[in-house]
Amino acid sequence: MSVLVLALVAGAVVGLALGALGGGGSVLAVPALIYLLGFTPAAATTASLLIVAATTATSLYAHARAGHVRWRAGAAFAAAGLLPAALAGAAATRLPQPVLTAAFAAVAALAAVRMLRPATAAPKEVRPLKAAGTGAGLGALTGLLGVGGGFLAVPALVTVLAFEMQAAVGTSLLVITTNSLASLMTRTGGAAGLDWAVVAPFAGAAILGAWDGRRLAAKVSGARLQQVFAVLLLGVAAVMLVDAVV
Repeated sequence: MSVLVLALVAGAVVGLALGALGGGGSVLAVPALIYLLGFTPAAATTASLLIVAATTATSLYAHARAGHVRWRAGAAFAAAGLLPAALAGAAATRLPQPVLTAAFAAVAALAAVRMLRPATAAPKEVRPLKAAGTGAGLGALTGLLGVGGGFLAVPALVTVLAFEMQAAVGTSLLVITTNSLASLMTRTGGAAGLDWAVVAPFAGAAILGAWDGRRLAAKVSGARLQQVFAVLLLGVAAVMLVDAVV
């Protein structure tokens, strides 16, 4: 199978998961870029940030038109993660590749566990310091590993800021897009060396796949989709962890 076809198929799967689950699909982008398309972990995290930013920005537009984005609260939450995202993005280019791979495996496993756990009830009051700390942590995660962090952003907005689910999904896209762009600003050199003949079709397929994912979510049980995706993520995490330590 040619590299172009692999990029299109992988991008479509990532976008489908993003659109269907409202977050978490981007966790598949990094392992796909490494194991299917031959990117190094550092290059894969940079390329993933580009793909995530493009896909979430497109989805953000659709959610904004539907009135599901809380701009003021989302901007404040994202602002807390801007500096951590930039600093972590700069640090990621200097870390050994096995460390990045192992860290990503841990995050993929965390995403799977999060999806398998029952939803947490929203709090009765919002704690500003906790919200700022959560936003900063999410920004650092995005910058370091090139993941959107929707699997953490959505439940964080529900449990920390007391958002209803639709607003949490829409607002998380604003947070993810902002953090991804902040991290990319510190990786300009790495982005220049990417294979755009692979990254561009991957991103395009992900954007189109996200639209199909939203239609899929309307037809299939969200809980069932999360269970299937969580099992897939656990498998990915196991493979990456073995690759990091062997």
